[in-house]
Amino acid sequence: MSWFTVALFYLFCWWLVLFCVLPFGIRREENPETGHSTGAPVKAHLKRKLLITTLLTVVLTALFFWLTDGMLIRPENG
Repeated sequence: MSWFTVALFYLFCWWLVLFCVLPFGIRREENPETGHSTGAPVKAHLKRKLLITTLLTVVLTALFFWLTDGMLIRPENG
């Protein structure tokens, strides 16, 4: 498997995991100021979520690489 395939898999998984991680730990403002959205979080904790996303994606990519490169999962040849 080429490193290009691994990089594409990593990027795809990173975005997918990011959108799965974003809603965790969100608390809404009880009484938002005038002009603020009622659904806006008090603190988004984006740095922590980006770190968690990166770590989870590294694990998923390593597992994918191990499964496919170790021939544990083989594509069917027509």
